[in-house]
Amino acid sequence: MSIKRSYLLLFFPSVLAYFAVAGYGFFFKAAVPGSCVIILFILYPKRIKSMPDIWLVVAALLFSIVGDWFLSNKGDSFMMFSAGIGLYLLAHVGYLWFALLNGKLHKLFTILVLTGFLLFFFVKLYPAIEDTILLIATLLYLLISCFSLGAAFGLKLAPLVKWSYFAGVSFILFSDTLIALYEYTSYEGMNFLILPTYYAAHISITFALIRRAG
Repeated sequence: MSIKRSYLLLFFPSVLAYFAVAGYGFFFKAAVPGSCVIILFILYPKRIKSMPDIWLVVAALLFSIVGDWFLSNKGDSFMMFSAGIGLYLLAHVGYLWFALLNGKLHKLFTILVLTGFLLFFFVKLYPAIEDTILLIATLLYLLISCFSLGAAFGLKLAPLVKWSYFAGVSFILFSDTLIALYEYTSYEGMNFLILPTYYAAHISITFALIRRAG
């Protein structure tokens, strides 16, 4: 399939994202990253051996699907919520690893992002989290998310690939920040942006990889 036609495939996760945001159930939530995985398999069948780092993004998308399931079914279960966080953390490891294989951590940018989010953690989240394990897990997730964004900023790929990938990781971090505010502080003012930015992240990262294949 030509690269130009591959861009048209992004229509499918975009439509699925609409139904997911509209509340049509977990199937559509899972189908957004799932369709992105299918697009990558369609796009990279002959390139997968020369570009094995694609598997890291595929793994990140799959971890996101399972993490979505845990959070969608968590109810009041601490274990389900913690498992969801753990799976999202693994997804960030995939995004981080891919970026490091194709660039390096941008130190200054990472320091700035870490400073901002550590302030956010200690001012807003730390006073609201009573469980020590959850506190540590949240801090670890915040740290890996910041390093993932710093590595995306340091990508050594074509500009459109780099900034599309960076935008995708940024969307994830923004969505996760809103989730943390809601879960730990009950702030709901921007909840309407959680799912749109989360699915925009998958689509943006997939767009970056389509562009890279060209």
